Amino acid sequence: MRVKNSALLKAGAVAAIATLALAGCASGGNASNEETETDATLTVWVDADRAPVLKDAAADFTKDSGVKVKLVQKDFGKIQDEFIAQVPSGKGPDITIGAHDWLGNFATNGVVQPIELGDKAAEFEDVAIQAMSYEGKTYGLPYAIENIALLRNTALAAEAPTDYNDMVADGTAAGTEFPFLVQVGPESDPYHLYPFQTSFGAPVFGTNDDGSYNPEDLQIGGGTDFAAWLAEQGAAGHLSTSVTGDIAKEKFNSGASPYFITGPWNVGPAQEAGIDVAVDPIPSAGGEVAQPFVGVQGFFVSAKSKNTLAANEFLTNFIGTEEVQDALFEKGQRPPALTASFEKAASDPIVAAFGEVGANGVPQPSIPQMGKVWQFWGVTEAAIIAGEGDPTQLWEKMTADIQAAIAE
Repeated sequence: MRVKNSALLKAGAVAAIATLALAGCASGGNASNEETETDATLTVWVDADRAPVLKDAAADFTKDSGVKVKLVQKDFGKIQDEFIAQVPSGKGPDITIGAHDWLGNFATNGVVQPIELGDKAAEFEDVAIQAMSYEGKTYGLPYAIENIALLRNTALAAEAPTDYNDMVADGTAAGTEFPFLVQVGPESDPYHLYPFQTSFGAPVFGTNDDGSYNPEDLQIGGGTDFAAWLAEQGAAGHLSTSVTGDIAKEKFNSGASPYFITGPWNVGPAQEAGIDVAVDPIPSAGGEVAQPFVGVQGFFVSAKSKNTLAANEFLTNFIGTEEVQDALFEKGQRPPALTASFEKAASDPIVAAFGEVGANGVPQPSIPQMGKVWQFWGVTEAAIIAGEGDPTQLWEKMTADIQAAIAE
C-alpha cells in the first residue's frame, strides 16, 4: 500500500515537516514520554485491529517526511480514560484512535485540538464530519461509519417486514424460538432499542439549526408512549432482559429467529454459520421512521502534542486517503468515512444496505451531557421491560433524574 507523495502532500508541508525532523526539536509524543527520540516522532495509539494498516501508512509517511511514527497498541475500551488521564500530565500520544462520542468528553477536558481539513472535509460523508465536530470545529479525522440495521435470514423470511407488527407476525409464522432478536441484557441496551424509541418521536436531545445537539433541549421525556410499548413487549416476551448480545448472536446463527437487530460486526459470523443474510431497515413500532444511532470512528490529535503540523499531515494526507481508508475497511468491514472509498465498498449489497439505513440515522450525541443520560436510561428501560413498575411513572422519574444530573 504505497501512498504517493506527489499526489498527497503539498510540497510546503513536506518541507516544513522535514525541517522539523532534521532540527530534532521534538520528542516522541508528549514531553514526558519514556522514550525520547533524537528527531521528530509521532506517537500514535491504535487498537490491534487497525495497527497492521497504520504500520504501512506510517512507513510511507516516514519515507516522505522524515518523521518517524511510533505505534502503540491499546485496548480500545480503555483508551478514552487513559487519554484523558495522561494528556494533561504531559504523557500520552500525539494521536489516538477513538470513537466520535468521546469527543465532548475530550473537548471539555481540554485534551484534544481541532484539526485542519480545509477543502478535504467535502470528501467525507457528511454524517462523519458532523459527528467529528464540536461547537463548530472539527476535531477528528474519520475513517469508519457504523450503525445497526435488521439482519434477515432469507431462508426463514423471504421479504423485509413493513413495520414492527409485521416483523413479529412473520417471525411467529416462521415457527422459530424467537420472532426476532435484539440484545437487551440485565440493564437494557438503549443503543439497540433507540430506533424503536425514535419511531415514537422521542429523541434524546433536540438539535440546533446546524444539526448539532442542543443540551438544553432534552426531549427524551416525550417517550412515555415508547415506555408503554416497552412494557407491552416485555409482557409479551418479545423483549427480554435475559437476551444478551452473545445470546442473540448465538440464537440467530443457529436459526432460532428470522430477524436480528444488530450491526455489521455480526454479518460475518452469520454467513460463516451458513445463513444467507439480507440487510433491511429497522421496522417502525411507533409510526415514524426508526432512526438508529450512527457511530463514527477516527483519530484525534492531543492538545499537548509538540508535533501538531506533522500530526495533521499524517491524518489528512495519509489516513484520509483512499488507499488507507480502503485498507481499514478491508480489515474491519465498517463502511469507510471517505466518500470515494465508501462508494467502492458499497458495491457489496450488505455494505450498501447498512449505508442506506445509516443515511436515515442520527449521530450518537457526543455532547458531555449525554453521559448523564446513559446512567439512568438503560436501567429504567430494563425495569419497564421486566414489569417492575408503571412505565409512565418510571420514564418520568428517569427524565427528572437526567435533568437534575445535567443541571449539577
